[in-house]
Amino acid sequence: MVIKMDNAVEAVTQEESKKWGATGSTLKMIAIITMLVDHTAAIVLERVLWAHNFSSVTIYWVYVVMRSIGRLGFPIFCFLLIEGFCHTRNVKKYAGRLFLFALISEMPFDLGFSGKLFYMQYQNVFFTLLIGLLVLIFFRYIGEKKEWNSSLCFIINCVALVGGMCLADFLRTDYGGMGVLTIVWMYLLRKNKMLEAGAGCAVLTLMSWSEVTSFLILLPIHRYNGERGWNLKWIFYLFYPAHIFLLYIVAYGMGLGGIMLR
Repeated sequence: MVIKMDNAVEAVTQEESKKWGATGSTLKMIAIITMLVDHTAAIVLERVLWAHNFSSVTIYWVYVVMRSIGRLGFPIFCFLLIEGFCHTRNVKKYAGRLFLFALISEMPFDLGFSGKLFYMQYQNVFFTLLIGLLVLIFFRYIGEKKEWNSSLCFIINCVALVGGMCLADFLRTDYGGMGVLTIVWMYLLRKNKMLEAGAGCAVLTLMSWSEVTSFLILLPIHRYNGERGWNLKWIFYLFYPAHIFLLYIVAYGMGLGGIMLR
C-alpha cells in the first residue's frame, strides 16, 4: 500500500511539473520576443548610429543591450527545430515549409539588412535552419543502414556535416556554418536537454564572444516539459518576414532606409 501511495504521489508530482513547466509554445514566444528586440536594434538603431557616426553613447549602449538579449533567439529556434524533427510525422513537409519561407523572407531580409531588394551577400536564417535540418535527415538515413560498418557511417556523417557547413558559408546564411554545427551538436546531445542547450550556446560563443548571453536560454530549457502548448506553428513563419519588413519601413520613414548594414 505504501509503495502504491508513493507511486501515486510521484505520478501527481510529475504531472504537476509538466503542467507548470515551459511548453514548446512558451519557448517559441521567448525566441520571437528576443528576436524582435534584436532586429529592432540591428535594423533601426544601427542605422541611427551610422547616421550619427556612432556619436551617441546612450544609443550605442541601448543597442548593445538589445543585441545581447537577441542572442537567445537562435539557439531556442535550433532547439525547437530538433524537437520538430524528432516528432514530426512528415519531415519532408517540414523541410518544404522552411524552404518556402526562406524564399518568402529573403526580400524583406535583404531590405532590412542591406536596404536593397536583392542582396546575395547575406541570406536569412531560414536557409541555415533548412540546411541543418537536411543534415539531420541525412544522419537519420545513414543511421537506418544497420548493415553498414559503423566507422564508415561515422565518416559519411562527418562529410555530410562539413558539406552542410560549407554550403551555409558559401550561401552566406545568417550564422553560417557555425549555425549548422550548432544544430547538429545539439541534436547529438538531445538525450539531455540542458546539455543539448549548453553545447549549442558553447558553439555559438566559440563563433563570437557576443553570443555568450545565449547561455541564458538554460533557464527556460530547464523548465521545458516536452509539451507542445499552443499551436503557434505558423506564427514564427509569418512573423519573421513581416516584422523585418515593418522595421525597415520604420527605418525608411526616418530617412535611413538607404543605409547598408551588411
